[in-house]
Amino acid sequence: MLRAGDLLVFNDTRVVPARLRGRKAGTGGQVELLLLEGSAGRYRCLGKPGRRLRPGTRLLFNHGSLEAEVLSSDGEEKVIRFLGEEVSEQLARLGEMPLPPYIDRPVAPEDADWYQTVFARSPGAVAAPTAGLHFTGELLERLRAAGIRVAFLTLHVGWGTFKPVGKEELAAGRLHAERYTIPPATLQAITQAKTLNRRVIAVGTTVIRALESWALLRAVEASRALGESSAGIEGRTQLFIRPGFKFRVADGLITNFHLPGTSLLLLVSAFAGEDRITRAYREAIARRYRFYSYGDGMLIL
Repeated sequence: MLRAGDLLVFNDTRVVPARLRGRKAGTGGQVELLLLEGSAGRYRCLGKPGRRLRPGTRLLFNHGSLEAEVLSSDGEEKVIRFLGEEVSEQLARLGEMPLPPYIDRPVAPEDADWYQTVFARSPGAVAAPTAGLHFTGELLERLRAAGIRVAFLTLHVGWGTFKPVGKEELAAGRLHAERYTIPPATLQAITQAKTLNRRVIAVGTTVIRALESWALLRAVEASRALGESSAGIEGRTQLFIRPGFKFRVADGLITNFHLPGTSLLLLVSAFAGEDRITRAYREAIARRYRFYSYGDGMLIL
C-alpha cells in the first residue's frame, strides 16, 4: 500500500514508569498515583482513592523511604510534593509501567520493553503511542529499502488522549495539553515531501495532533509551501480534532482501533469520514478484531 517517496512520521516518545503504589500515613490505606508531569519533586498526578487524597494528606512509598504530601486537589487531578533528595532516582526505581486498566494482569518486568516502541528514545509519556507498536526493527529496514522515508517527532502522550470525551471538552473544543517537539530534520522532510507531491503518513493519532498543531500555529495554508523549516518547534497542544477539521499536513494515517467515546475515535472519523469509519468498525467487531493498545491496526489513505 505504501510506495517509494512516501514519508512515514513516527512518535519517538518513551513511556516512563509513572505508576506508584503506597499507603497513607496514619491510616495505612492503599494509595495509587499516576504521575503525569513534574520536576524538582512537584508533580501533577491522578490519585486513587481520589476523594480521600485531600490537601495535607501524607503518603508513604517503599516502606516509608519516600514520602509525599498532597498540595492541592482539582477533581481527578492532584498536585503532589515529594520530600527528600534524589526524588527522580527513587521514582525511576519504584515506579511501574502504567499499563492501561483493561490489561487485567500484574505488571511484569517484560513490560518495560513490550509497552514501548522499538524506536522510543525521549522519556515523558504515560501511555505508549500504540500505532508504533506494530513496527519492528526489521520492518523499518524493509521500508527504508523500498524507498519509503522515515522521520520522527515527539509528543509525550498524557492521560487526556485516552480519557472519554466529556461535556467540558466538547464545549471548550480542546483537550488536556500535551508537550510536543518536531525537530528541524522532520520539518525539512515534510516540506520536501509536499514540494515533490509525496504523501506524508502519520503513524498514530499523536503524530497527527503534533503535525496539525504545528500547521495551525504557523497559520499554514493547505498548499505545497509549508513555510520555514530550518528551526525545530516545541510547544504544548490542546488540539481537539473532530469531524469538520481541515487537515493540512497528513495524507495518510496508521492507527489502532479505538474505544467509543474517545477523542481518538473522533479524530479518525474526521480523517476518514464518519460513514467509512462506522463501516470499518462494524467489520472489525464482526470479525473480532482486537482493539486498543495491543490491538489490530488500520491504514487510512
